[in-house]
Amino acid sequence: MNSTAPVEAGESYDVTIEDIAREGDGIARVSGFVIFVPETEIGDEVTIKVSKVMSKFAFGEVA
Repeated sequence: MNSTAPVEAGESYDVTIEDIAREGDGIARVSGFVIFVPETEIGDEVTIKVSKVMSKFAFGEVA
């Protein structure tokens, strides 16, 4: 479905939270692709599970 996204829903990734979105979610990147991760802070090194992949970004949660 989203062949351009470097991540897949249901998969886990080790990421570092690099930024905070306006809504307060942490922002991680995998190959430059933005993943929003709630309840995280800049500098957090976490394993996330991707819950939803959109065309330009994805949503994940701390695994």
